[in-house]
Amino acid sequence: MGHLRVVSRYVKSLLDLAVEKGVLEPVHNDMQLFAKICRENRAFTLMLRNPIIRHDKKRDVLEKLFKGKVNDLTMAIFNIITRKNREPLLPEIAIEFHNAYNEHKNIGKASVITAVPLDAASRKEFEKIIKGILNKSEIELDESVDKEMIGGFVLNAGDRQIDASIKNKLKTLKVKLSENPYVKEF
Repeated sequence: MGHLRVVSRYVKSLLDLAVEKGVLEPVHNDMQLFAKICRENRAFTLMLRNPIIRHDKKRDVLEKLFKGKVNDLTMAIFNIITRKNREPLLPEIAIEFHNAYNEHKNIGKASVITAVPLDAASRKEFEKIIKGILNKSEIELDESVDKEMIGGFVLNAGDRQIDASIKNKLKTLKVKLSENPYVKEF
């Protein structure tokens, strides 16, 4: 079985169990914390993937780091996964759990790149546009600033991209001007 199918099965099981037990929010927060630790601490992620380190040692590390700080269900899934020798999948499971959580809660994900940071009114307008595009009740908006953009924005929502940046318009104008039909080429 491919590791993506394994990850999706663990994520689905964890999500269903968390909903059933009424601990979806704490488990989601735990998975967010775990994903953040994996992003910020490369050595931790490499330890999980290292085939030389025994699985019981990895479980001990996970227990020392997370026992008492995360929900019992989260700790139980860590134990199950390490018992089955699949701890290298934990970072992917944490990321995919967030995506499954968003799907369960009808939260859309989008990103916007602007030349200057967004103010509250602009952010609200973007969220309104994205809710219409994705047909979602809530939006998780990832904002970033690109000074080279000059002005405008680039919005990515689902499989759609809206590029209303001045940088793009200047590039388009440059292409049009280079295709002058009145100049003979030699």
